[in-house]
Amino acid sequence: MLSLNVKNETSRLRAVVLGTAVSNGPTPKAEEAYDPKSLEHIKAGTYPVEADMVAEMEAFRAVFEKYDVTVYRPEVVENENQIFTRDIAFVIDDVFIESNILPDRIKEFPAIRHVVDQVDPAKFVHIADQDIHIEGGDVIVWNDYIFIGTYKGADYPDIKTARTNLKGVEFIKNLFPHKKVMAFDLVKSTVEARDNALHLDCCFQPVGTDKAIIYKDGFRDVKDYEFLRDFFGVDNLFHITRDEMYHMNSNIFSIAPDVVVSERNFTRLNTWLRSKGITVEEIPYAEIAKQEGLLRCSTLPLIRD
Repeated sequence: MLSLNVKNETSRLRAVVLGTAVSNGPTPKAEEAYDPKSLEHIKAGTYPVEADMVAEMEAFRAVFEKYDVTVYRPEVVENENQIFTRDIAFVIDDVFIESNILPDRIKEFPAIRHVVDQVDPAKFVHIADQDIHIEGGDVIVWNDYIFIGTYKGADYPDIKTARTNLKGVEFIKNLFPHKKVMAFDLVKSTVEARDNALHLDCCFQPVGTDKAIIYKDGFRDVKDYEFLRDFFGVDNLFHITRDEMYHMNSNIFSIAPDVVVSERNFTRLNTWLRSKGITVEEIPYAEIAKQEGLLRCSTLPLIRD
């Protein structure tokens, strides 16, 4: 059995499920795009090709190997995008939760069954109610807190980029009554990727032990931003620009409080991280970023110290 343990985003990682870009399928048609950034690249003819994405994910895997992290991979489903394992499940403390995701993506979860089979059945949660929506990218675990991205607009059912609803927030509150669960109302767009926080980790993520990366305009309510600003302290925040949010600067991944995997083009962020004493393992991930997901999106942490 796997001894699941995830209490925050940065403690030393021991085991993770890393997605796969093998047999990723053909370039989607415009009407099949899940998000505005993918749509932008489909229309421009710049949508990433499989070989480039496989190479990027292998670079990520090599970093995990360097730090002796046990890496699980999904079984390959023919012609299926299986890169973003963060969407399909997530671990809080020692509980493994299967997400309720877009119906178009139902083939992805069975491909990690070999991992789920190693989880204590008493610690596995399946959400039976299809009106409860939640994806792992919207869930950020931070010790006593669980931060959850949501969308409170009345047009939620019509917004394809809104992935976690208030029923999802309530579900987590009920599952973890001892935690402080905070919901943040995110900016959504189905047409402009620069104004779309697809998940909470697209505009916010803790790093180290007391710092965070944040995009102020990713929050519909300035009070949500102000809570996080006050929680971490303004001097501990790295504020990213609209363009940096578009390129997914907040979606890096922590292997330990002092080790981060980041995209090699994030010059300003990587310089700041190093100035805070954090080792930055830079890898190429700009092709995968074209699908509005990056390093955190590609991972499902199972065990941290």
